[in-house]
Amino acid sequence: MKKQTLFWILAVVITISTVIYQRKTGPTYPVNLTIEIEGADIEVSLPRSHGGSTDREISIAVPGEDIEGLIIYKRYKTADPLDTIRMVTQGQDLIGYLPNQPPAGKLEYRVVLESNNRSYTVNEIPVIIRFKGSVPGFVLIPHILFIFSAQLLSLVAGLFAVYRLRRYKLYGILTIVFLFAGGFVLGPVIQKYAFGAYWTGFPFGQDMTDNKVLVAMLCWILAVVMNIRKDRPAYAWIAALVFFLVNMIPHSMFGSELDYETGVVNTGMILLF
Repeated sequence: MKKQTLFWILAVVITISTVIYQRKTGPTYPVNLTIEIEGADIEVSLPRSHGGSTDREISIAVPGEDIEGLIIYKRYKTADPLDTIRMVTQGQDLIGYLPNQPPAGKLEYRVVLESNNRSYTVNEIPVIIRFKGSVPGFVLIPHILFIFSAQLLSLVAGLFAVYRLRRYKLYGILTIVFLFAGGFVLGPVIQKYAFGAYWTGFPFGQDMTDNKVLVAMLCWILAVVMNIRKDRPAYAWIAALVFFLVNMIPHSMFGSELDYETGVVNTGMILLF
């Protein structure tokens, strides 16, 4: 097998693995739990993200009609009193709905199941769910394809650069093209649909996703420029390494968050203080 083909296969495997890792470790991935009630294991998936103007459904498949459920919630980072939603039985499922919130608004909630006068708390630690506006598929799908393609091309360029295969320059340029289209054209459009702002990274905010794209782009622009007149592959594989490392940061980390008191949507590290 040719070395170039091997590098492409390796890059595809790493890209897919990175995407899966990002999604499963990010703050928008559902919390999956199992709780035992009277000898029966009940699988529960608690969502942490919801887009659109509808309320967010919480659905739990239960083994019998004698099991009831409650959703106890309040607005995140507020002094609101806890509110309770009683779930209803539909077929073999318990169904409840968290009320929709403005874009970047968050709720914290716990689920409690009841059977034979006993209560079972599904999640002792409240789950945080963030709401956002609806993002149309004709924007979201190409954005994902462009970003994933940029990650793949970056890895290929870096591997080629390590072994001084000349096409690393071409793949570096293509990385910039796909990253620009996905991260700087379609990315802000998605951000506007979801949270009402085109760009919340530096210098306007500290949104981690926007800043990841910015760092990757600057590194690859530097690598391409430094290889125009002379072969300097080290810049390319360093740029590829940086892009890989920023992609290991979970997706949507330190994203937009609505301050219910001020009505302002904050982003990034400022949320930690």
